[in-house]
Amino acid sequence: MKEKILPIIISVLFALLLWYFLLPPLNITSPTFWVYLFTVSIFVLIIFFVTGLNKEITLRRINAINIPKYFNISIITGVAIILVILVINICVSPIFNASKYATRIYVDETNSFTEDVAPVDFSKIPLLDKESSQKLGDRVMGEATEWVSQFYVSNLYTQINYNDKIIRVTPIEYDGIIKYFTNRRDGIKGYITVDSTNGDAELVTMDKGMHYMPSAYFFENLYRKLRISYPTTIFAEATFEIDNDGNPYWIVPTIKYKGIGMRKEVSGVVILDAITGKSTKYSIGEIPSWVDHAYPSDLIIEQLDNWGEYKEGFINSIFGQKNVTVTTEGYNYLVMNDDVYLYTGITSVSNDESILGFVMVNLRTKETHYYSAPGAKEYSAMASAEGLVQEKEYVASFPLLVNLNNKPTYLMSLKDNAGLVKMYAFVDVEDYQKVVVSDASLGIEAAAEAYLNEVESEYDASNLVEATIKIRDITNAVIEGNTYYYITDSENKRYTTSIKNGQNILPFLKNGDVVNIAYSKGNINQITTISLNEE
Repeated sequence: MKEKILPIIISVLFALLLWYFLLPPLNITSPTFWVYLFTVSIFVLIIFFVTGLNKEITLRRINAINIPKYFNISIITGVAIILVILVINICVSPIFNASKYATRIYVDETNSFTEDVAPVDFSKIPLLDKESSQKLGDRVMGEATEWVSQFYVSNLYTQINYNDKIIRVTPIEYDGIIKYFTNRRDGIKGYITVDSTNGDAELVTMDKGMHYMPSAYFFENLYRKLRISYPTTIFAEATFEIDNDGNPYWIVPTIKYKGIGMRKEVSGVVILDAITGKSTKYSIGEIPSWVDHAYPSDLIIEQLDNWGEYKEGFINSIFGQKNVTVTTEGYNYLVMNDDVYLYTGITSVSNDESILGFVMVNLRTKETHYYSAPGAKEYSAMASAEGLVQEKEYVASFPLLVNLNNKPTYLMSLKDNAGLVKMYAFVDVEDYQKVVVSDASLGIEAAAEAYLNEVESEYDASNLVEATIKIRDITNAVIEGNTYYYITDSENKRYTTSIKNGQNILPFLKNGDVVNIAYSKGNINQITTISLNEE
């Protein structure tokens, strides 16, 4: 009897310990559950085999490679389960369900960008990206000497709308298990906010500490607390937000699948109080309005790709690829109407040089709009802005999409090696050669005015200036396959032009040459025509 009980006890203990550390949902649609189940099953087989629970096992049989019947049955059963899972997943895959994948997200294509997106208000534009916010947050943490030795700043930096202010908020975490034990009684009594419009960073302290954190241990660990409270629920990654009163919460989307890990969708959210651990489960449509991130950004991108890939059917997505589109390489966030929106470009699967338009997705409701706006991809616009100041080696932040003078326009910051914002750049979405950079010390409004003055002059030939200049310095740069030339004349004026404006002359120009040009004025003058002065 003892020989039978011992392997059972060992197996049960192993299953509980593995569940404690792996935290799989007890849900047959979750791939993690099957990994857990197969791991436990293999362990049980090994324990039964080693302890000789089945009396048919003898050394002679093992040497003769005569595998016991129960072992054969277990292998056959495992293979059969794997085959069933494969068949189910093939049946629910895009091969047979292309239309269902294409409609995972409903994209409204009937709206107008200028009607939906109000003209940019520069007092409410998030000029600081996540990287710059992290540097500011780390600086604030470094100044709090009593904190920095015990905790570290999380890299979450969730962008939210907090009482009509655009901020990034991130929690402070325990710096290892020793620091957890020495601080767990009081918890973590603070988090960091960074104002995305002006860079004001603050360590917000609270009377009561946060106990339920990803860096906490045992039953105060955030994900272990969630799993014990909701053993069958599948979770996405948690985001950290604060409500309108500044109270800290974890927002954790709940996930449902078709088949095993297929056609992922958000079914609701769990909102967990980081201080008390009390949690409430909400379905879609019931989520409080102060929550900004109910849908994970990577899931939205996946669904947008499915929408563009399968709307003409599965076969077309592979062979004909008629009207097949994909999202561009990156995305960013806008804050409008008390909600946070994800936006990204849409480009043809066969043409990655430009966008066909872009989408905006409400991350609380998943309301999605597509706006047709053929033009430059975000990284093309970034490269164009960096090219104008290439000698400074500034790096452009991922663009913000704004309504400037009733036109979709990219706005980005140009940062030095320390991550400090040195310049602002505006780039026309439709034509990324129309770019203006301005010193950040002059303010964002001055940068916008300079851009508008220059772009508007390009549409009016009467604003073009003709001149004869002597080249003091000329360099070129290749940006997204297009060559641009940067010229400084003898009077230290700067110019830029595309190879398209003088492909038979620009490659042969050198320092000291005299040329006739027509250009529009700006911080960097835009040459429209150029010819060699032969006088």
